[in-house]
Order: sequence, then C-alpha cells, then structure tokens
Amino acid sequence: MSTRDDVQAVVDGILKGQILETFERYYDDDVVMSENGTDERRGKDTNRAYEQQFVENVEFHGAEVGAVVVDGERAAIEWSFDFTPKGGERTVQNQVALQTWRDGKIVRETFYHA
Repeated sequence: MSTRDDVQAVVDGILKGQILETFERYYDDDVVMSENGTDERRGKDTNRAYEQQFVENVEFHGAEVGAVVVDGERAAIEWSFDFTPKGGERTVQNQVALQTWRDGKIVRETFYHA
C-alpha cells in the first residue's frame, strides 16, 4: 500500500471508532508522539497507554475530517473530534495531526490544537 492508502486506512479506522485497533496496526514500535510539539512520548507501549486512557475516559460521539495532505512519507490530517470526557461536558476538539511514515507505520505524530 502507498502512504496515501495507509493514511486513509487510519482515517477510516478512527471514523469507525476503532481507535485502539487502528493504533495497533499502523503505529511503529518506536513511535514518538506529542501534543503541540511538547512532552514527547516515546515508544508504542507508552503511547498505547496514553491512547487507552483517553478512550476509557471519554464517550466518543464521532469525528470529521477536513483536509488531508500527503507528501511522500509525511501527512497532515485536519480533525474535528466530538466527545464527552467522564464527568465533563460534551466538547468538540479541532486539531491537525502531522505524521511521518516509514514502511507502512507511523514513526512520529504531533497533534496541534488550541
């Protein structure tokens, strides 16, 4: 598959609410992830725990995708997530995910949001 096909598969998985399943399939064992470019989380185990905590502490209502740009092994995806945190109010979070891909896996991902 091409990087564009892999990016689309990630988008499709998340839109179906299969966040953890998509993470397992498309993230590299040495993935580095961060929010707004700070506090990097290194390794699949660390990032899996972070993602799992998110999934377990929100009611996920859905997501929408805006622009998707793929240039070689880099991709940018514009997301709008609709969820309710446990004990909180329903919210919509807009973000851009900037990804670096290698051999069909995400090796780096930074989420930019306000």
